[in-house]
Amino acid sequence: MKSLFASAAAVLLAVPSHASAAPALRVTVAAGDTDRRESIVAFDLPASAREWRGLTDATGNLVPFQADDFGRGWFVLQELKAGTTANFRLGPAATTWPDGVTVNADGAVLRLAVAGQPVAAYQTTPSEVPPGVPPHYRHGAYLHPVHTPAGRLVTADYPPDHRHQRGIFFAWTKTEFEGGHPDFWNMGKDKSGVVTAAVEFDRLDRTWSGPVHGGFASRHKFLDLAGGKPKPALREQWNVRVFRARALGGTAWLLDMVSTQECAGNSLFKLPKYHYGGLGVRGAAEWDPENVPKFITSNGDDRKKGDSTKANWIHFGGALGGGTAGIAVLIHPDNFRSPQALRLNPKNPQICVAPSQDGDWEISPGKPYVSRYRFVIADGEPDKAGLQRLWQDYANPPKVTVQAE
Repeated sequence: MKSLFASAAAVLLAVPSHASAAPALRVTVAAGDTDRRESIVAFDLPASAREWRGLTDATGNLVPFQADDFGRGWFVLQELKAGTTANFRLGPAATTWPDGVTVNADGAVLRLAVAGQPVAAYQTTPSEVPPGVPPHYRHGAYLHPVHTPAGRLVTADYPPDHRHQRGIFFAWTKTEFEGGHPDFWNMGKDKSGVVTAAVEFDRLDRTWSGPVHGGFASRHKFLDLAGGKPKPALREQWNVRVFRARALGGTAWLLDMVSTQECAGNSLFKLPKYHYGGLGVRGAAEWDPENVPKFITSNGDDRKKGDSTKANWIHFGGALGGGTAGIAVLIHPDNFRSPQALRLNPKNPQICVAPSQDGDWEISPGKPYVSRYRFVIADGEPDKAGLQRLWQDYANPPKVTVQAE
């Protein structure tokens, strides 16, 4: 497979370095027990090396490298067999890698792309409802549209059967807050005709583009609306990152999401046992017919058998745009109650990672609730072995040691 970085590397090789005499670092990557292919490598940089960009492999070839604002270095490891190591050299360089992953504002939408190909869009403030849809279903703070490398649209918004469902989103269903029961998921009205809750975009903290990844950090508000005056129950931060890596033999994008939720005040946010609520994904409109989408979990379970089970990952997809495509959610092992429980909708192309299935719990003041997920957005039939390898990559990334030469 031709590397995504081939053309960029050719340009950079022609850029002279004026700092080659400076001390360098040896970066050693260990595969561990897993074969690595298109693996995301991240490691802490010494303070003296945070401006360095000259990463080369054992043969002297430049490797696209990115240092973030928090002192972490990032690159994509093309291939490394289990049980082996690879050495790289990091030093000062006069090179500047072009942005392989770009994040651009388009009105109320952030558009994330790899080498100019759209991957995902983040809707900040509420989008417009389709004609005939009640306006209280307007929603923001979600990802849609989401596309595969071949350009197939794998998410949907305002579907006819569930107007509140939307691309990739995060909302709780059954809750208890200050004596009330706000429903942040369904966005419908209660028996008195009142919409009880909403998840709203608050602000954008930052965006970034880069040669290895691009993304954004934003804030959301979980508002209890039942009392007439909106009252914040939770505050949420999203950190979303798209990588310039084509996984699964070049057929898939990788997108990471970290959600951090905290109590907005001194009141507990209780979550009674319930079969759905949490991370939600609504699949493509072409998958609406009940017999079209296929589901498979890390346990090998299908839609029916996998519902209300716990798994490390879930993939669903089907015929789409003249081919086949799907989206997988990889669940990080550090997540609460991981492997987390799943709700696989029996009739619609929709999934939910639902930790409340395992019983009552709560988010307490001063104790952030952190959820980590990696999305594999892919063309083709689901590759169970490939998805398992990608989950291992996510759960147990390559080990990195850094030494001065």
